[in-house]
Amino acid sequence: MPGLAFLLRAEDESPRRRDPRRTGTTWRIRVGTFAATAAMVSAGIVLGAGPAVAAPAPIKLTSASCPSEIVQGQAGGCVTELQNLLNAHGAALVVDGQFGASTLYAVREYQAATAIAVDGRVGPATKSKLYATGGSAPAPINLQSSSCPANVVQGDKGGCVSELQRLLRHHGYAVVVDGDFGAGTASAVRSFQSSRGLTADGQVGTNTKRALYDTDESPSTSLDLRSASCPQNIVEGQSGGCVATLQALLNGKGQSVDVDGSFGPATLAAVKAFQSASGLTADGQVGPNTKTALYSNIGGGGGNGAPAPINLTSASCPNEIVQGQRSGCVTELQSLLNHHGADLAVDGDFGALTDSAVKDFQAEKGLSVDGHVGPATKAALYGAVTPPSSPPPGGGYGKILDVAEAEVGTVEGSARANSYGASVGLSLSTSNYAWCATFVSWVAKQTGASSYRNSYVSGWVKQARAGNYHLSVTSSPQPGDIVAFDWDGGSDFTGGNEHIGIVRTVSGASFTTVEGNTSNPNGGSDGVYVKSRTTNSSYDVVFIRVR
Repeated sequence: MPGLAFLLRAEDESPRRRDPRRTGTTWRIRVGTFAATAAMVSAGIVLGAGPAVAAPAPIKLTSASCPSEIVQGQAGGCVTELQNLLNAHGAALVVDGQFGASTLYAVREYQAATAIAVDGRVGPATKSKLYATGGSAPAPINLQSSSCPANVVQGDKGGCVSELQRLLRHHGYAVVVDGDFGAGTASAVRSFQSSRGLTADGQVGTNTKRALYDTDESPSTSLDLRSASCPQNIVEGQSGGCVATLQALLNGKGQSVDVDGSFGPATLAAVKAFQSASGLTADGQVGPNTKTALYSNIGGGGGNGAPAPINLTSASCPNEIVQGQRSGCVTELQSLLNHHGADLAVDGDFGALTDSAVKDFQAEKGLSVDGHVGPATKAALYGAVTPPSSPPPGGGYGKILDVAEAEVGTVEGSARANSYGASVGLSLSTSNYAWCATFVSWVAKQTGASSYRNSYVSGWVKQARAGNYHLSVTSSPQPGDIVAFDWDGGSDFTGGNEHIGIVRTVSGASFTTVEGNTSNPNGGSDGVYVKSRTTNSSYDVVFIRVR
């Protein structure tokens, strides 16, 4: 499944921003946040691509010429029309008439934002919603480019406003992407500014632009809350893709929360309000009944829920799981494939896309590529999600460094690295998002030193400063402590240019660390490596004690 990904990596192994462009052609690539793509895509820039080919003429999705469901892998005028409609809602896709990975991501983002079952399949409900909320907007222009004014303000129109509105939608604000900076957009800007501690003047200047592009580790909203990829009960304090999906679904039910993947007080209040309105016990815990209510009355495939997952190695699953089956065994299979970087709807239905993902996984693992999920494939699926070489949980803070050092040399995008995401509910390949805080969360989970898990560096700093989860700030770092870096300085950890690791040794102002999502000292892919750092640099550091 060839794909092209551009993303803004919030973290870097040095105090400067990494090139925000990344390309990929393997099946594991998942398109990153829209925020990093807009300027290049709207300008028609595609790294490594050949000459542009004109897209087929658009065909109305509801016409007899288009299939009942438009899905990944299809091409033609119906896909051209779909891409145009998605762009009218801020997707910033290259309109080529090819339903690839980026279009799939855009469909799922749109479905999540509009409370349609997030399955990536454009059926009657998604088509109807696209036209009902349709419109056209000027092509988005990167706010930080010279084409946009220093301050984008109410009354402005054009591509810069389209980009602003698209970014606001990405942060969870229900604004229409029409390129017109009206009162609704101004209100959303002020709300966003307040949430980031900025002056709420409604003017989109340097600081607000930077905050809008602060994607950090933006969680996916393509996870199904009812699948094995999400906890049975989603509760306050959790973070990741399952929480992001929850927030998107809540917004589709009339609530208004930021889709940031962090289950905080605002999300708790929204859950309780939704539960009360739905006649459920308003306990703020998103269990089976609340999940069912969230997915009720939202059209599209998968709206009736996937069968409950069943362990593939149990007697309840056949020796070989093959295309055409529908069961909890398939639900579990799809969830496991997603943990390895696939991008499937978890619906319990073994269709063509699941078959393709199985074959890609088998090819990557050196297995017989037949699409049949037999004993060898099952073992490989479970083997990389919970690697047998993982240090056993337990040991507390004293084992933090031991566990972290055992991972040195793990390469980004490997099954081992990708398994770290399970600690925070992410089912993404580490090749496609900033994962240093996910690595720290995984270490904490392995040792049991702290119950805190978060894929955002800012979250770790916030909780340490508040003295929560057995975390505190220390000025006397020791091996096994956590260290957070603010490359922009100021120690506010709001600029989207942060990093985090584990302290390994300390010598005066100098120290070494074990870090995930950092460059290989010997060249090659990023991964988990030892780095030399110092407190006498232009960046700021905060040392976090776990006790």
